[in-house]
Amino acid sequence: MQVVDPHIHLWDLKTHHYPWLANPQTSFVGDARDLKHDYLLADLLRDAEDIDVLKLVHVDANHDPADPVEETRWLQSIADKDGMPNGIVAGADLSADNAEQVLEAHAAFANTRGIRQILNVHDNKLYDYVGRHYMREPQWRKHFALLKRFDMSFDLQLYPSQMEEAAQLAREHADTQFIVNHAGMFVDRNSTHGYRAWREGMRMLAACPNVAVKVSGFAMFDHDWTIESLRPYVHETIDTFGIDRAMFASNFPVDRLFGTYTALWNAYAHIVGDASESEKQALFVRNAERIYRI
Repeated sequence: MQVVDPHIHLWDLKTHHYPWLANPQTSFVGDARDLKHDYLLADLLRDAEDIDVLKLVHVDANHDPADPVEETRWLQSIADKDGMPNGIVAGADLSADNAEQVLEAHAAFANTRGIRQILNVHDNKLYDYVGRHYMREPQWRKHFALLKRFDMSFDLQLYPSQMEEAAQLAREHADTQFIVNHAGMFVDRNSTHGYRAWREGMRMLAACPNVAVKVSGFAMFDHDWTIESLRPYVHETIDTFGIDRAMFASNFPVDRLFGTYTALWNAYAHIVGDASESEKQALFVRNAERIYRI
């Protein structure tokens, strides 16, 4: 099976600082203590086994916020040497006074394609990442507008309760590509209200033609996942955004806590097994190449 994987993370604990791995904790996504080891390109390709990984997009691994550009510099050096990652989604705090300078520094590297700033806010502290509503802050919104100048996309990591605001942001910046991470991070999946909020929020986002989605990250919320437990969420996500704006991704090594790389990709292949060859090629290869320009 050939894939372009548009959501992976690498880290080198010997040479870089990742605060969340310096003092790893157990959370709803698993035990980060099991991730406190180097995870390099060779490790990912070893995990891939018989999956033919054609290209990779690296998404910021919550690198030291004091020097986010150092992660991009390191990743570009790996790409220059080994040919991957083909795209880099860098980290930046758009609320910071120096956001423009950080974006300009990221943009200087050939493989930079976009920015991710985690936005997840939740009333339940178990799920809350950042504790503030960045999308409501004037300075954050002012700096968000700079993405177009630097020809950058935005990886949108949020919860269903934030999707209405995000859809409004996408409409205001119709010339910026948005990519929803991890199928909208549907954490409130055990209630009718939670399912409805996710479904309707995803539909609001999908109504914006500049928004795409990564079908990924399910293991963070479904630690004992099976093909059948993933199937309804995969189908609903693809049906909502359409074949041309959805792409499968691994979220490795985070999802490695709950399954192998080959098991995950083969599960996706099984779930869309009755799709046409053209549709499969779009979901597994072409959409990621087009949307991330790699």
